[in-house]
Amino acid sequence: MSTEAPPRKSRRGLGIAGLLLACGAVAVVVTGISARQKSNADLRVWTDEQAIPSVAVAKPDGKARASTLDLPGRLEAYSRAPIYARVSGYVKSWSADIGAKVKAGQVIAEVEAPDLDQQLLQARADLLSQQASARLSEATLNRRKTLVASNFVSAQEIDERTADLSNKKAAVKSGEANVERLEALAGFKKITVPFDGVVTERNTDVGALVSAGSNAGPAMFVVSDIARLRVYVNVPQTYVPLIRIGARAVITLPEYPNRTFPATVETSSQAVDASTGTTRMQLVLDNPKGELMPGGYANVKLSLTSDQVSLYVPASALMFNRAGLRVATVGPDDRVQFKDVKIARDLGREIELASGLAPDDRIIIAPPDGLSSGDKVRVVGDAVKGKPTASERQDVKG
Repeated sequence: MSTEAPPRKSRRGLGIAGLLLACGAVAVVVTGISARQKSNADLRVWTDEQAIPSVAVAKPDGKARASTLDLPGRLEAYSRAPIYARVSGYVKSWSADIGAKVKAGQVIAEVEAPDLDQQLLQARADLLSQQASARLSEATLNRRKTLVASNFVSAQEIDERTADLSNKKAAVKSGEANVERLEALAGFKKITVPFDGVVTERNTDVGALVSAGSNAGPAMFVVSDIARLRVYVNVPQTYVPLIRIGARAVITLPEYPNRTFPATVETSSQAVDASTGTTRMQLVLDNPKGELMPGGYANVKLSLTSDQVSLYVPASALMFNRAGLRVATVGPDDRVQFKDVKIARDLGREIELASGLAPDDRIIIAPPDGLSSGDKVRVVGDAVKGKPTASERQDVKG
């Protein structure tokens, strides 16, 4: 049995095929390694990007300063007169109780002053005596003058009688002034009203002992002119320059929740109270129907006049720590920059800033915890690289 050797050509083909298979395997391995390295690189980039915090930014809301300012105020009568007794005595009668409308010059009470009456009688009697003495002195002087020509009376006696007459006339004038003074005081036994208004207090009654002067107790009556009211409001020092004399204001009161009352800024104290940092301003409010009561609380909405533009930021943008009050901003390189700010007004969700920011600053609306100056951030809305797919992450893990 004879055997034949395989053709040399077949062996050579097998070698080439094996070589091709080996090259293909190497190519597959190289391709896999390259793909895995690219996936690892992409995952590292994605992971690094995820470590950068994403923030939402906005520019400060620049607008003209608010045209109104709401503050608490207090109503007071435009004119208020506590009425005290001018003479001491006992209340004989009174005719006006609280709430009564009274007119200027109206008698609302009368005081009995027996001591004053007796003093007036005595002063009148003294005046009659002084007048009689003056008439006698004048008659005596005239008679002495008729005897001068006969040298019966000396010039010295004439001078003495003339001086005596001058003294008597001066005493008469003094007595007349005393009588007029007591008569004027007797006129104050009738308590009258100084101006048209309403009796807002009565602190006396029939038979009550009253003393002359304003330091002996409460006023007998208090009369208030409520046809116009003064509204007093304490304005923070920052806003005083923005409120002009003559500016309009709107008054609201708790007893009239659906109504408003116009008022006008009349004057300012032109001084700052060191304990409160405010300036008292006075407004005038017409009250022709007497609906508003002096002493009541009022909400005052004042009109402000200013061309200054203020910047407003969300309250969530403020950061307060040992470094002070700051706002986080994002620079052109997307890195964090902190800026110190000062608050002008806290409006709740919105804060009006007095200083610290520029209109073009990009502020972080809600800064995350742990944020430091110079940190890189991703601004929400910017283009970001895609997240690796699940198969790519599986390849990396494999």
